[in-house]
Amino acid sequence: MGGLRIRELPTAGAFAQFREGFGQRFLLTVDTEEAFEWGAPFSRDGHSLTHLPALTRFQQFCESHGVVPIYLIDYAIADSPVARDVLLDAVQAGRAEIGVHLHPWVNPPFEEEVTDYNSFAGNLPAELERAKFMALRDRIEAAFGTAPKIFRCGRYGAGAATARNLIEGGIAIDTSVRSLFDYSYAGGPNYRDHPLHPYWLDRDAPLLELPLTSTYWGPLRQVAPWLYPRLWRAPRLRGMLSHLGLVERIPLTPEGVTVEEAIRGIDMAIDIGLPVLVLSFHSPSVAPGNTTYVRNEAELEKFYDWWSRVLGYLHKRGIAPTTAAEILEAVTLASPPAAG
Repeated sequence: MGGLRIRELPTAGAFAQFREGFGQRFLLTVDTEEAFEWGAPFSRDGHSLTHLPALTRFQQFCESHGVVPIYLIDYAIADSPVARDVLLDAVQAGRAEIGVHLHPWVNPPFEEEVTDYNSFAGNLPAELERAKFMALRDRIEAAFGTAPKIFRCGRYGAGAATARNLIEGGIAIDTSVRSLFDYSYAGGPNYRDHPLHPYWLDRDAPLLELPLTSTYWGPLRQVAPWLYPRLWRAPRLRGMLSHLGLVERIPLTPEGVTVEEAIRGIDMAIDIGLPVLVLSFHSPSVAPGNTTYVRNEAELEKFYDWWSRVLGYLHKRGIAPTTAAEILEAVTLASPPAAG
């Protein structure tokens, strides 16, 4: 099978084209996963699913804004009757979409040692990664009655065999690339130089890469790709540059990003003509006490205020919500551009 590996950079000819009139849209994605202590060693157990009922409020919030969220589900969620009760009606009615989110340490078969390195699914032996992905994909289809078409690797840990697995499993869109971020220090991928614009991973069996949206902002943004890698051990210096308004890296998420920063990131994405802005967060943030971003009720209300203001700003700028299904209809699938 020809095509690009997810960790590799695309060539210019691989960039996807959208039908006339598609314009610029945004996609709201939720890494729908168990709650666990992010600073602790990975474990097959010791996690919680108590936040799942709180997804009902988030789903209703999205519906009130005309947004169809995409719940990217890992095995602990797919195996939960509560998750099915909370999300099934919305998925079946087209008010939400479902996708795949692979956390290998909680996803059978359990053959590998649980380590930081193995928490990146792409670092596992190819057959084990495939077996985990297929088990998860099949569990999601059985639970929700629909075949998922979009995938994001947990910890963004795609590897050499990931694209092949996705195509075999009927996935049409990968959204594992987190542009401008480098996880190689922990044994993961380096997406620092990956583009924001959607591109084709494979031209024989079309698989679209839809990177998470992050942008550089500030007068030093042109040198940011050179500057940021040299400052990764100096977070205080990065913070100072951001505070002074010289350069900042802005991912489109409510987790650790202010509304004002997000608006600057949206403006940059619009200015560079990005066809799809991909927003994201982790599902445990919908209930207090599961993440460092939402520790209490006051921060939960701030979380919803962030979304209200960001969605309002997107509407003001004429950026409409979209879905994975709409993207697949709008992008050129039959004859994707040749990669090279």
